[in-house]
Amino acid sequence: VIGKGMNPPQKILFPPEKICMGWRQKRRPGAGLYNLGSTCYLNVVLQCLTYTPPLANYLLSRQHSRFCRQQGFCMMCIMEAHVRKVLYSSASAIRPRAVIRDLKCKQFQVLQQVFFPSLRGGLLTSFLVIGEFKPDIPGDAYEFLRCTLSAMQKACLNGSSDSDSSSQGTTIIHQIFRGILRTRVTCLICKAVSDFYMAFMDILLKIKGASSLTTALDAFVTPKQLDGKKCFKCGKCKKKVAASKKVTIHHEPRVLTVCLGRADERTSRKISQVVEYPEYLDLRPYMSDTAGEPLLYSLYAVVVHSGHTCLEGHFFCYTKASNGQWYKMNDVTVDSCGIHTVLEQQAYLLFYAR
Repeated sequence: VIGKGMNPPQKILFPPEKICMGWRQKRRPGAGLYNLGSTCYLNVVLQCLTYTPPLANYLLSRQHSRFCRQQGFCMMCIMEAHVRKVLYSSASAIRPRAVIRDLKCKQFQVLQQVFFPSLRGGLLTSFLVIGEFKPDIPGDAYEFLRCTLSAMQKACLNGSSDSDSSSQGTTIIHQIFRGILRTRVTCLICKAVSDFYMAFMDILLKIKGASSLTTALDAFVTPKQLDGKKCFKCGKCKKKVAASKKVTIHHEPRVLTVCLGRADERTSRKISQVVEYPEYLDLRPYMSDTAGEPLLYSLYAVVVHSGHTCLEGHFFCYTKASNGQWYKMNDVTVDSCGIHTVLEQQAYLLFYAR
């Protein structure tokens, strides 16, 4: 939780003006990835991050590895080597063995346990339940994405003496993926308003009954009443009262990651309904300040889960390469496709860039 006023950082760890949202170099799509057991969930996350332009630009520049002093496991160095191998390889597919080997280390396994309580709505949970990484046991793409970004953030902070949360929010990872949510609670008796701020790296949306991404986002920012067991203790009334709570995006990320929660919270069954999503998304209606210019985002990657249940199935993805062309990436295969094919999928994860 970020305090009121959101203090300015004491130090900028990565200058935001150096972030390039467009591709610095245009090239053909990179290699596909071999499935080394049940690693399709890992492959789709690696591919989506590889085709995230501001992240790829940074990793290809080798700015991290040139100055990295980390002994042993470093997720940034791992991703840097992986992205260079994928995009520069002349092979049609490569084996991400180096990534899998390094993910077996204890530092990454600790991160898995951190996210386990908060991943309701994800699909597969074997990756976390087993307590260690095993490539022959299925895992969840959303789970793996969150663990990976957290490990990359930790690598960016290694060796930094800055402990304030505002400075930690200025790494290259947080400058790309991090946004701020505001929760505004209004007492229904005295009308006093309390604001709470929290950083987010992705937004998990409930999709039951939602026909589209915009419908789900509308529900996300719709005020909800707090009463009964969820009463709010009003600082002015000095007691628990009924209140209204509204969550909005207070500060938008450069890259917006959305998870469409396809696991029913009550039954754990997969929600297979079609949820339409646009190629271009205006985030302005979901901001704390809805006035002003549109905040336009462009879709650049989609993760799809095929399968009838949350306990089995297969992950594949669609990514937009630096040449502007869309490709379906299904483990080793990389096939070109049109935007209409991309927009017709039963999406699980959506990646949008400003």
